[in-house]
Amino acid sequence: MRFIAAAILLIGIAACQSSTQQASGEKGDTTVLQAPYATVFYDSLQLALESYYSLTEGLTQANITYIDRYGAELKQHLDSLPLSSLQMDSGRLGNVRNQVTSMSAELSGLVGEKTIDEKRAAFDMISGLLFDLVKITGVKGKTIYRQYCPMALKDAGGYWLSNSSKKINPYFGNDMLGCVEVTDSLRFN
Repeated sequence: MRFIAAAILLIGIAACQSSTQQASGEKGDTTVLQAPYATVFYDSLQLALESYYSLTEGLTQANITYIDRYGAELKQHLDSLPLSSLQMDSGRLGNVRNQVTSMSAELSGLVGEKTIDEKRAAFDMISGLLFDLVKITGVKGKTIYRQYCPMALKDAGGYWLSNSSKKINPYFGNDMLGCVEVTDSLRFN
């Protein structure tokens, strides 16, 4: 039985590595984007991102205590983002508010979930919303990497954000580092 389980794991790793090798690598270009809003907003967003990266690490370690702690902390930082300091048209500001509200609701759900798989599914939603927020507002002086594992979430694939191109995997931990590819990067002044 162990032999069969090991064989299935090896087949999965090989399939994932094949998928990664077919990808062209980092798809983000070297264009530096602008982060034109108030420093107070970016300072607050940076605190939220630090909590997000800690949440990612908790998921990588499958540590429910860390996941819940940093999920709640991230929610608190998002809820206190000074969105009124964003000088943008009302349509875009409304979009930003909706994204932050949706992330906050997903984080409440993440903390309330009982299993690691349920927490990882909520994390995928949060990661997508956070990436969209960063694309709109920017992050002053930072590069954000969007990473992907095609085998995550029962082969539906899962994304997350990182502050480096270092391979981590919040969906499978350190067991599936070959299943990680950087799909995009955003570099801001």
